[in-house]
Amino acid sequence: MEINLGKLAFDVDFHPSDNLVATGLINGDLHLYRYSPDSVPVRQLEVHAHTESCRAARFINGGRVLLTGSPDCSILATDVETGSTITRIDNAHEAAVNRLINLTESTVASGDDEGCIKVWDTRERSCCNSFDAHEDYISDMTFASDAMKLLTTSGDGTLSVCNLRRNTVQTRSEFSEDELLSVVLMKNGRKVVCGSQTGIILLYSWGCFKDCSDRFTDLSSNSIDAMLKLDEDRIITGSENGIINLVGILPNRVIQPIAEHSEYPVECLAFSHDRKFLGSIAHDQMLKVLLCSDSLKFTGILSSSFTFTLDSGHLSIKNVRMRLQLFGLIYGLPIRGIFVNNNGGWLWDLDSILQDTKNTQTNETGAIDSDDDEMELDNDPSKLSRGNKRKNANNGKAPGGSNNFFADL
Repeated sequence: MEINLGKLAFDVDFHPSDNLVATGLINGDLHLYRYSPDSVPVRQLEVHAHTESCRAARFINGGRVLLTGSPDCSILATDVETGSTITRIDNAHEAAVNRLINLTESTVASGDDEGCIKVWDTRERSCCNSFDAHEDYISDMTFASDAMKLLTTSGDGTLSVCNLRRNTVQTRSEFSEDELLSVVLMKNGRKVVCGSQTGIILLYSWGCFKDCSDRFTDLSSNSIDAMLKLDEDRIITGSENGIINLVGILPNRVIQPIAEHSEYPVECLAFSHDRKFLGSIAHDQMLKVLLCSDSLKFTGILSSSFTFTLDSGHLSIKNVRMRLQLFGLIYGLPIRGIFVNNNGGWLWDLDSILQDTKNTQTNETGAIDSDDDEMELDNDPSKLSRGNKRKNANNGKAPGGSNNFFADL
């Protein structure tokens, strides 16, 4: 399903328990939509939250409140049911608020354009800690709840680790010569994965944050603006070229492209509360919500109808009136097929596919790093040279229509 937002969106977040999705727009508006696989999305709420753009939006307090941040340096809490303002902190930061993240039930963190991170107590509605972690804008944040550590990436090309128990910046990586734009925690907390402006994925071993332990360069030369953790071994990436990919981590491999949001940069990715939907926003002013299936996952360029059936271990697709390149995932494993005749079909034996894929993965090599790295604490943060500002992702293009290359994850 697609929602025309009418304006460029900067952030998207799903309600933690209901079929609601929120977006923050360039004109400062906050939109809330109710979605369903059987009906057209309905806008539930429209609030002019900020005088400048709404860069960050997050559900907090069990989904009862929407928190937003803006370049006007304010943070706003809005009631989800009524749209009324609960509280506004006008000078929350000295610079533009760029990112928000939930930490615990009563704390959230915000990051600004000058590299400052603040932790807020939502009950007291006040700042309880502040970290000068970076020298440039905060691009992304992720939280290691077991260790109570906040990991952040920045336009200065570094990864920082903030220890919330000791209230200190525990360590900071060496300058990567590239802006780091996204970060996720993988392999049950043993690996930190960062996406960069040049399309390289950097892997850091937990406790050894000074330098990356592995680099994955085969994805593309386009910046990786968004990353979403699918499980401990796979991530979903959104790139500057509008392609959404499924990527394996250790072994490092591009499993397959799963969608093309548009020809414009993917700004943000998010899962719904039940992980049945994947939301994406890009510079085409569209919010796209893709239906996820647990068994069959496919993508294709569709200009004609077709039907498929899954029966007795076989997948049969018929009524194809075009040459169709089909990619798919069956139970999380890749398949590929090409339709070339006018009225033909293609039949896959699922048992054979699963066995072939297992053999392929067994023989696959190329992972430089290991999951069993020993913990090596790195407690000497150093101040490093400032990175370049992030390039204009639009590359001079004006937002327009989107392609119909979509996916059911």
